[in-house]
Amino acid sequence: MRPTWGNLNIRDVRTIAVENWLRKLARANGNPLAPSTKAKIRSLMSVLFNHAIRHEWLEQGKNPILLVRQSAKRQRIPEWLEPEELTALLSQLDRCFRVMVFLDAATGLRRSELLALKWRDIEFENLQIIVQRSIYGNVVGNCKTEASKKPVPMDPILAAELLAWKRDSTYSQSDDWVFASPRAKGKHPYWPDSILSSVIRPALARSGIQKRVGWHTFRHSFSTILIGNGENVKVVQELMGTRTVGAHWKSILRPEFKRSGMLNIGLFK
Repeated sequence: MRPTWGNLNIRDVRTIAVENWLRKLARANGNPLAPSTKAKIRSLMSVLFNHAIRHEWLEQGKNPILLVRQSAKRQRIPEWLEPEELTALLSQLDRCFRVMVFLDAATGLRRSELLALKWRDIEFENLQIIVQRSIYGNVVGNCKTEASKKPVPMDPILAAELLAWKRDSTYSQSDDWVFASPRAKGKHPYWPDSILSSVIRPALARSGIQKRVGWHTFRHSFSTILIGNGENVKVVQELMGTRTVGAHWKSILRPEFKRSGMLNIGLFK
């Protein structure tokens, strides 16, 4: 927001100007921002104006953002991969990236959480992963939601794959990234967009999968397959870390119950 609005007097911000600005927003690679992202930016701007009104820097009823029109509706229905397609994709990936995609598809982690994992977060004896941070653009930060900071159960097969990868990895110390980049000499994890374009999408092509796949596809596949197999929605919500679950549900969602839900994604035989 600062490059466009930082030097403008708060009283000079106009509704239509904000709408036009939101319409033109794009990512660094030139792709337009998702409507949901634009809607969040609109909401943040509205909060800032309400803050100004509360402190009497602006008159009551002078929040121009309240009239800004910005839909949060998805532009397309998200793709998801069937278990057979996930298996075909995994067969086309080299060791590190196979474990990476397997872990993502089997846990539903966000890409920022997946690549921020360190070996000390993996509790092999307890068959769980402790999500403690996220990373974006090599900047480490907090998880997206408080619900994300929870133990993620691991199936023994997934745990065995991770343990084998740890033994083979050059970077296997407690504070090393699970998916440390050799190019960065282990100082940073792999860059997600680079992996997607140079590794995963070519593997999809070799597998004959023509769907439009991004990192969120694996997360969406995880939830879609679970629900399609009749898994309890509350279990899926807890596994995904998407919202706060009531005390009653938390009391029954024991790790072994959540782990049994993971079996339904069809990757564990």
